[in-house]
Amino acid sequence: MRRDIDIGLLRAFVAVAETGGMTSAARALNLTQAAVSQQIRRLEEFFDIPLFTRGNRKPELTPSGERLFAYSRRMLSLNDEVWGMMTSPDFEGEVKLGVPHDIVTPFIPPILKSFNTHWPRVRVTLVCLATFKLLRLLDDREIDLTLTTESLPGDRGELLLPDQLVWVGARGGDAHKRRPLPVSFGDGSCAFRAATVKALGNAGIDWRLTCETSDFNPYCATLEADLAVAPMLKLAVPRSLQVLGAAEGLPPLPVFYINLRMPAAGGSEIADEMARFIRTGFATPYQSLAA
Repeated sequence: MRRDIDIGLLRAFVAVAETGGMTSAARALNLTQAAVSQQIRRLEEFFDIPLFTRGNRKPELTPSGERLFAYSRRMLSLNDEVWGMMTSPDFEGEVKLGVPHDIVTPFIPPILKSFNTHWPRVRVTLVCLATFKLLRLLDDREIDLTLTTESLPGDRGELLLPDQLVWVGARGGDAHKRRPLPVSFGDGSCAFRAATVKALGNAGIDWRLTCETSDFNPYCATLEADLAVAPMLKLAVPRSLQVLGAAEGLPPLPVFYINLRMPAAGGSEIADEMARFIRTGFATPYQSLAA
C-alpha cells in the first residue's frame, strides 16, 4: 500500500478549508476550480474517507477532515522550510517589509527573529501603514513585499490567515451603550471602515467618528479611555481591551483575511526568502485561534 502523501493535494485541501470554498481556494492557488475539486477527490480516495461534507452551500470539514487539517498545515510548513533551506543562497542586503500597523505586534516579532537568526547579514526595514498605502508602495517598488488585511482571501496575493473582525472597547466600559455610537477608525483608507459602516447601517445604528489615525497607540488609547469602540481583528485585540458583540447591542462584522502580496513582476531572492519565513510563521501558531 502506497503511503507517500502528495503535498500538492494537502495544499489544495488546506486552501479549501481556510477559504471556505473551491472557487476561493482556486483563486488563492492560481488554479481552476475543476483542478482543485479533482485534487480534493484524489486526497479523499487516497485515504478512502470523506474530508468535506457534500450538499451544503459551503463545504465543511468532516471529523476526519478536521483531524487532517492540523497535520496538513504542519506538513506544508515543514515542506516549505526544507525546500527553502536546500535552495536558498547565502543572502545579504536589505528587504523592506510592509505590515498593517494593527497586526505587527501579534504576528511579526517571531518571524523577524527567526529570519534574523538565519540571515544576520540581511537588514530588514519594517514599514507600517494602512493596507491601501502599503499596496501603493508595493506597486511603486518602494517595498519588497507586504502583508495586507483584506475582505477577500488571497486577493491578487496569497492567503495566510482568515480572522474574524470584532468590536472592541474598554473592559467594563459603556461606550457601546451611547448613541450616536462613538467609533474609532484607522485613517481614511482603513480596510475595516466600509464593512463596519455597512454593518452599522444595516442595524440602524447611528454613529459618530471619535478618532481617525494610522497610529495604533492613540487608536487603542481612545478605546482604553472608554471614549469609543472600534473594529479590530480578533487575534490583534490587546489584553487591555474587551471583545464586544451581540450582547452589547453591536452588529456582527465579517471575516477578513491576512494576505501576502508580492510585486506583480516578481520579487527579489531576499524577498522570496522573507516570504518563506512569513508563510512558516503563519502556518501553525494561529490556525486554532482563528477558528
